Amino acid sequence: MTSEGPRSLLVQARGEPSPLYEPEDPAAHDDLGSCTRAIPLDDDRLALPADLADELRSWSLSRPPEGFGSRPALRKHVARGLETAQRLAGRLGPAWSVRYWDERHRTAKWLCWGCDRLHWERDEHGTPPHPLDLTVEGEYQYGPLRSDGFGDFFPDDPAAGLALSDDLVADLYTWAKAVDTTLNLYLRDRDEAKYEDEWQRLFHEGAELTKRVAHESGPARRVTYKGVAHGGLSTLASVTWQGDRQV
Repeated sequence: MTSEGPRSLLVQARGEPSPLYEPEDPAAHDDLGSCTRAIPLDDDRLALPADLADELRSWSLSRPPEGFGSRPALRKHVARGLETAQRLAGRLGPAWSVRYWDERHRTAKWLCWGCDRLHWERDEHGTPPHPLDLTVEGEYQYGPLRSDGFGDFFPDDPAAGLALSDDLVADLYTWAKAVDTTLNLYLRDRDEAKYEDEWQRLFHEGAELTKRVAHESGPARRVTYKGVAHGGLSTLASVTWQGDRQV
């Protein structure tokens, strides 16, 4: 995010390959008429995943050049566009202010990146306190995710606003439970060599989970892998991802 505030982006289907537009003058973010500069879906600033880019393109191109001939078709198109625009806002995070043009009601509202609310004013909702810098770490009886000022938490905690896929949520729960189980077995047997391979497996599994969290969270969040707290020095790490890019 720049010192001047978030960049402004308008989502509007105009029958073009990209429905994304920004104002010629960044200061004119409230003027819909200024949003004439098209933003390609492969713009590096957006770093959109292929499925979201494809959906935005498909939605924009599905608008008939002459407009909609029936109200049900228009309602369906508007609802589809809103859902996609909300996905986009959540993906981009607070670095962008996303506005959606509702062709049915001829209105444009700002989308909150961390919830499903729509607002007339750009800064009405402010920035929700969702964590932006995440840590993935395996530690006994702790959630697998944590963030400064937010504490440790589980991946489906609604307060975190992550919206991770069901498969990833389940895999993070399974990983955290496996860490607890392995430490309990070690404390019972007190044999480090016996569980060395399992700690290494959990370490590598955590690294892959971290990349998946970063991929699904997108470039709006930084995700750091800290390893497994109880597996010895060889299972500690500090690797940070932002989207699909290691930083």
